Amino acid sequence: MDKIKKVESVAQFNAQRGQQTLHPLVTVLDQSKSSPIHPFRHLSELYIIFLKDAHCSPLTYGRNQYDYQNETLLFIAPGQVFGFEEGEETLQPNGWALAFHPDLIRGTGLGRHIKDYTFFGYDISEALHISERERQVVLECFQKIQYELDHPIDKHSRTLIVSTIELFLNYCVRFYDRQFITREHLHKDILVRFEDLLDSYFDSDKPQNLGLPSVGYCADQLNLSANYFGELVKKETGKSAQDYIQTKVIEVAKEKVFDVSKSLSEIAYEMGFKYPQHFTRLFKQHVGQSPNEYRLLN
Repeated sequence: MDKIKKVESVAQFNAQRGQQTLHPLVTVLDQSKSSPIHPFRHLSELYIIFLKDAHCSPLTYGRNQYDYQNETLLFIAPGQVFGFEEGEETLQPNGWALAFHPDLIRGTGLGRHIKDYTFFGYDISEALHISERERQVVLECFQKIQYELDHPIDKHSRTLIVSTIELFLNYCVRFYDRQFITREHLHKDILVRFEDLLDSYFDSDKPQNLGLPSVGYCADQLNLSANYFGELVKKETGKSAQDYIQTKVIEVAKEKVFDVSKSLSEIAYEMGFKYPQHFTRLFKQHVGQSPNEYRLLN
């Protein structure tokens, strides 16, 4: 699995599975009709969504592996690596796949806003698990796209296909919101761990060595992708993860400012700021007073 192959076109994606290409920029595949494929890792230049059936072959995303036990949607964006792990030389894909080239949506509303669908940046372990009813909604969207692909391309084809893909992705936003709600108790535990992580961070020498804690650093320490972590914090607290971290920074700073044995510059460097003026600016934005004014008034 060390070898990585590029998936550069819809035609190549279809050819690997022995299926016909009906449109150069988009395809919907019933994977049960695909030929067995070799378990290589792939670097995608396409947007690919897999609807994986229960008990299919384990799939890797980046360097992580996930053994599917439920019907699951996995979202892959251009520039991401994915592949299949299997002991045999080939494996039989199952489920469904939707793949489209970025050129399909370029210049459209979806093209301008596709980065808003943050689940394209989720890790494999954060894939979307769907109910049977949700699965039917997904398949209806896929079937509408397939309907367009089965007919000659005309001036309406692109608009209808792109709008259906956007409808599908909007449904996935709803499904992910449901998944966040049903996992609320797990997410609250993560928030507790996040708070503990920040406390231990500022009680150590990490700020001087690593600087201020970033969203990416905290997500990594909690074994989450930055996108999923950000969504989780936002849904649970109403704040972005960055805002949450900054609030913590200010709480710590308020305590440290009272230590008159240290200059404000020393405190700034101790907390991980590269420049004292950045510390002063952030403090004043949040508190309404400069660190020096806060110290004198209190």
